[in-house]
Amino acid sequence: MKRIMIIGATSGIGRATALLFIEKGWTVGVAGRRKEKLEELRDLAPERVFAETIDITQPDAPDRFHALIQLMHGMDVFLLCSGVGSQNAALLPSIELATIRTNVEGFARMLCTAWDYFRAQGEGHIAVVSSIAGTKGLGVAPSYSATKCFQNCYLDALAQLAHMQHLSIYFTDIRPGFVDTELLRGGIYPMLMRPERVARGIFHAILHKRRRLVIDARYRLLVFCWRLIPSWLWEWLPIHN
Repeated sequence: MKRIMIIGATSGIGRATALLFIEKGWTVGVAGRRKEKLEELRDLAPERVFAETIDITQPDAPDRFHALIQLMHGMDVFLLCSGVGSQNAALLPSIELATIRTNVEGFARMLCTAWDYFRAQGEGHIAVVSSIAGTKGLGVAPSYSATKCFQNCYLDALAQLAHMQHLSIYFTDIRPGFVDTELLRGGIYPMLMRPERVARGIFHAILHKRRRLVIDARYRLLVFCWRLIPSWLWEWLPIHN
């Protein structure tokens, strides 16, 4: 298991994770929308880093996915880091729909593509960077928290489906807390983590085939407490950034 494709590798968590896998000697396929950022990664180790521009919201994303696999001469792990989100207390439809387009439509498109590939191959590992935001509906970010809940549930369903069909496909749901990336620029967030810290957690979770991982211990405690709050009380809580 030394070949990984990372979609969303041009910035933030995806880029930090790609850099770590490259450092560890893996064959790495990097994908995203910004060609120049992908080429920077490819130049680090041209003999084992391969790049392809992929926009997961576009219908041609599966074709580009398979083109990248051909360059890599196969794939053992698929990691999806692509995601968008922002606070939208004004509930502007354009923001809500753009978030759904990437985090639901694009997410499902790429996971179905990876599923089909690994089912035909006979084995594989699908990993996704979701978020602790999927634990409860956040009033300041309705579509973001709802789409992350969708992702968590979708992985649960695929894991069950793989078991039902006797497939050797593993799943890892990585749920970071607040990470210092472009996604959170301009806001004030507690317990902010560096992308490199999250990348190390992702690397070990994939290496050991962890089913799900909340990064880090502080956020594991936070998620535990969130789940204990009854719905009627949660709806009264004024949660801000």
